Amino acid sequence: MDRFKQIESFVSAVTRGSLSAAARSEGVAPAVIGRRIDALEARLGVKLLVRTTRKISLSAEGTEFFEECQQILQSLENAENSVAAGGEHPKGHFRVTAPAGFGRRHIAPLLPGLLDTYPGMSVTLDLSDRLVDLVNEGYDCAIRIGNLADSSMVSVRLADNRRMVVAAPAYLRRYGTPRHPSDLTGHNCLSFGTGGSQARGWLFTIDGKPTPQRVSGTLECTDGAVLHAWTLDGRGLAWRSLWEVEDDLSQGRLVTVLDDYAAPPNAIYAVYPQRKHLPLRVRVFIDTLRQHYAAHLP
Repeated sequence: MDRFKQIESFVSAVTRGSLSAAARSEGVAPAVIGRRIDALEARLGVKLLVRTTRKISLSAEGTEFFEECQQILQSLENAENSVAAGGEHPKGHFRVTAPAGFGRRHIAPLLPGLLDTYPGMSVTLDLSDRLVDLVNEGYDCAIRIGNLADSSMVSVRLADNRRMVVAAPAYLRRYGTPRHPSDLTGHNCLSFGTGGSQARGWLFTIDGKPTPQRVSGTLECTDGAVLHAWTLDGRGLAWRSLWEVEDDLSQGRLVTVLDDYAAPPNAIYAVYPQRKHLPLRVRVFIDTLRQHYAAHLP
């Protein structure tokens, strides 16, 4: 029981942003939360939180542990809800948002079958590359790719997201193949907008460390489908996810370069607001995604 309370207090402090907020939610003194987290860190032998008088932040070890603990607590809640629901069938309407390209390819095709299985459900799917405010805009769930900044949301890891540099064979025949990330300065690189992570550079593993490489080119766009089309047309190199280009790679329409320097994968997540009881319809949707992606995503 002590170990479980330590984990609960750790997750609560991180999601609520402070020990005092976690203490208020449990009706105990902040010192109690602090002692539980101290005991957890002592038992694990690592520093999970960096604490100041005003805020807390996660260490590198704490970030990984927090994600695992979230999933453990959510799995327990799901198990309890399943037993409590008994023979109940999911019903009602829910709203989900997802990145446009990923949603078209990997979410929209699953929804008709889901509703066939559970005819009491209905869904609105919003495909948008903007970062939606789930609470204020009334969404039940979002699919997000990459690092998650908002710890007030519950996150469920669905699959790895592998990224690579690709080009059409015709482009490489004309301009040559880069052998090192630094060679990209001599190539036309097709960039995804100006405000996203690619504006800071494409990420590679160099000397064992994730390292951004600044790139430039004559074409950039905030729509991944347009970048995909430009790449197929031989207009330049692009840094894309495997789920987007796997068919083109298997058919030879695109090839990968700089594979020896590939960045570590990030992840695809389902996220939803903190709630005491997750609606059964949303839980069924997330479970469907997890099962499907485990079997089908690279």
